[in-house]
Amino acid sequence: MPKTSFTKSAFNHKQVFTTVEDHYKQCFQEYFEKLFGYAFTIVKDNAEAKDIVQSAFVKLWEKRSTLNVAAAARAYLYTTVYHLSLNTVRNRKVRESHHPHITATDSISNSNTAEEKEIRERIRQAIDGLPPRCKEVFCKSRLEGKKYATIAAEMNISVKTVEVQMGKALKALREQLTDLAMIWVMYLFI
Repeated sequence: MPKTSFTKSAFNHKQVFTTVEDHYKQCFQEYFEKLFGYAFTIVKDNAEAKDIVQSAFVKLWEKRSTLNVAAAARAYLYTTVYHLSLNTVRNRKVRESHHPHITATDSISNSNTAEEKEIRERIRQAIDGLPPRCKEVFCKSRLEGKKYATIAAEMNISVKTVEVQMGKALKALREQLTDLAMIWVMYLFI
């Protein structure tokens, strides 16, 4: 029986893997720049072109067991890069056509920094207006991100007391900042 590269012995398996790996490395070195240029002519973006070529090589590696890398790598890579590039362009067009308001919202949010500062100041004032223990519990929970059990241990109070203080703080803040909530809701939907 002649030895083929697909026999089940560990030695031959290792040898085949090395050969496929060598072909893969050779393909990468030989075709990466060419494929990058090809993808760039389609997508017109360096980062996207690089991602596309890398994805094509990943797909080639994933298909190494079913594809003769030495014989079919070039054709497979160019075809894969072509299809991935077209998908990228198509996806970009879809994003741009369905989400034109995103760029408009971005420019609006950049111009509203004075309003945002005013809102932050109102929130800070509302927090400062809380009773001292309530404020301390609220700040530890919401601003420092601590759990109720940790807050209770630090302040030497029960978890139930922390819950009650948080309830009071949230109720007071809701009452003081109701108009801000409505402004933000309207801002998000405009």
